[in-house]
Amino acid sequence: MKKVIIHAEVYTGETVIADGFVRFGKEIGAVGKMSEYVPEADEEVIDAAGSRLVPGFIDVHSHGGYGADNMDGDAEAINRMIAAMHQEGITSYFPTTMTQSSENIEQALIGIRKAAEQNPVIQGIHLEGPFISAVFKGAQPEEHIKVPDAALMKKWQELSGGLIRLVTYAPETSDATAFEQYCTENGIVLSVGHSNAIRSQLQQSKATHITHLYNAQRGLHHREPGVTGHAFLEDGIYAEMIVDGLHIDPEMVKIAFKQKGADRIELITDAMRAKGMGDGISELGGQKVIVKDGQARLESGNLAGSVLEFQDAFRNIIDFTGCSISDAVKMSSVNQAREFGLSRKGGIAPGKDADMVLLSDAFIVERTISFGQTVFNKNGK
Repeated sequence: MKKVIIHAEVYTGETVIADGFVRFGKEIGAVGKMSEYVPEADEEVIDAAGSRLVPGFIDVHSHGGYGADNMDGDAEAINRMIAAMHQEGITSYFPTTMTQSSENIEQALIGIRKAAEQNPVIQGIHLEGPFISAVFKGAQPEEHIKVPDAALMKKWQELSGGLIRLVTYAPETSDATAFEQYCTENGIVLSVGHSNAIRSQLQQSKATHITHLYNAQRGLHHREPGVTGHAFLEDGIYAEMIVDGLHIDPEMVKIAFKQKGADRIELITDAMRAKGMGDGISELGGQKVIVKDGQARLESGNLAGSVLEFQDAFRNIIDFTGCSISDAVKMSSVNQAREFGLSRKGGIAPGKDADMVLLSDAFIVERTISFGQTVFNKNGK
């Protein structure tokens, strides 16, 4: 049955329709003003008066949540986790791995591939590590860190079924020329993260993306721009941000927004197993994690990913920067779709997948629609 949302404030990713309708099945059929709306027989009508309709959120960096972790390699658990993520408005997802033994990473890649065979919400894999710097390892176990290795990357891409779309690495740890060449030739975006690189090293790299800006990287200094400064200086680079108010001070979020603009920032959660589970003891890469008051930390005190929900990141970026809702839409879906070539995602337009989120005035998810199906409804209907 065809469906139509009426009387929504529609943010298409390109424009805003103050009082609009969207007709859809699995994909979007028509978008327009209510003044142009003509009812059709036998269609389900969803009255969204007072709500905002935005493209479904795309999270390209998240390790887990709701008791599951991508490193477990459990396809069924991954898909249960993704079903829970719909309540945050996530409709496209890159399961993210972490620095572990080669065997564990391979197990994870196989599990994610199996999950993806059943679940089209999975649009790629983000390989975070193990090709990183021990200097900025963060919550990544140092004993499993490796130098960038093209042959290993090829093996892992084949194991994943070609799903790896993003890799976090530290280009300064060795000659990464062959590694970078393999990735660029195979559609894998290179992202600098967990890196102690200086600006001159980064200018020689092929990286076009920065993993969790400010966090676990050489920061901005008046005598060396570092990774953060490189992100600010290069207009074409996309920068991820964990906008939970903990990983980055809100004022620093505002600085980054002023430097990069809405077209080059991508909101991420960098969430881990404990998301959605409340305070208590959890785990990340075999390390004990203590969750208290919305903060997930290792016993050392280091932040260990987040328990951030995507709808909160959307609201926070508006609160912290004063950006428009249209800007927040760019940072939550449009930019990710553009960067990774997800041509059917990241917008509300005819021919795109019907991945949409209805938000309240307070930016709380009321309904999530994935491939035309309501997968979360706050009202339970």
